Amino acid sequence: MRERPDVFTFGETMVALRGSGPLKLGGTMAVSVAGAESNVAIGLTRLGHEVRWAGAVGEDEAGQLVLRTLRAEGVDVSGAATDSGAPTGLLLFEPRLPEVTRVHYYRAGSAGSRLRAEAVERAFRTAPPGVLHLTGITPALSPEARAAADTALQLAGQHGSLVCLDVNFRARLWSRQEAARVMRAWVPYADVLIASDDELPLCLPPTAGSPSGDSATSLAAQAEALRALGAGEVVVKLGADGATAFASDGSLHRPAIPVRAVDPVGAGDAFVAGYLSALLDGAGLDERLERAVTTGAFAVASHGDWEGAPTRAELSMLGAPPGTVVR
Repeated sequence: MRERPDVFTFGETMVALRGSGPLKLGGTMAVSVAGAESNVAIGLTRLGHEVRWAGAVGEDEAGQLVLRTLRAEGVDVSGAATDSGAPTGLLLFEPRLPEVTRVHYYRAGSAGSRLRAEAVERAFRTAPPGVLHLTGITPALSPEARAAADTALQLAGQHGSLVCLDVNFRARLWSRQEAARVMRAWVPYADVLIASDDELPLCLPPTAGSPSGDSATSLAAQAEALRALGAGEVVVKLGADGATAFASDGSLHRPAIPVRAVDPVGAGDAFVAGYLSALLDGAGLDERLERAVTTGAFAVASHGDWEGAPTRAELSMLGAPPGTVVR
């Protein structure tokens, strides 16, 4: 049996084209790859963890780019599949304002959306992971992908794998009503539930955790309701306001680290990678949040979904004064 990986994750990774301006005006495009789960995988490998990613790509050059990129970043893609009957998905980023980017998906009928439960079963049979990382994107892709995610949750329970669930709601992929049905069913499986403050209601029954009062009280009430439903830790991403975590021993808030914002895309995935990294290191809640806001800040200060993810040696660089030259 192969060595047990620290983390196993799966989902669709696409070729990403980043425009220099409005798409209808043409211009240049930078080519990369992007996918929420693989962004987290890369973030974790750069921090020194063993990560396995399973997904499906087309039997095309775009699929080869996806696999080549992940392999180059140290992600184990031995569980990935190549689908000769469907293309690799495509993602277009269109910058419209300095802080506003439109995203266009071309993933209907893609190889990634046809991911089957067999790939997940094979991964657990080969080497059950310490942590299963899921997002709310994969179940939105197709009934087959949703079934694969359901299978992964069942197998994680059977093999004692910790489950990290990032809600990661995408309105372009499914409605809030559809997302709520799945997320509410998954909450009891989540040892770590990560969501932005506007995503929390998707995980709760309609009448739960919505008291009157200030936003901090509301967050605490919603987190308490989620933990009563079976979630372990509840980590709430608050963007420029940082993040707050609610656990069995209390709650803790960490402000965001001030940086010059370059590109907000991928910041949430970087945050998850930092949080899971510290969790795998056995760190306490304080350090888990601190590393999460640090890796999130690196993402915001860099172009691309994952390109700015820090290595472990780079984590302290954000504390350096402006103009510092590292020699």
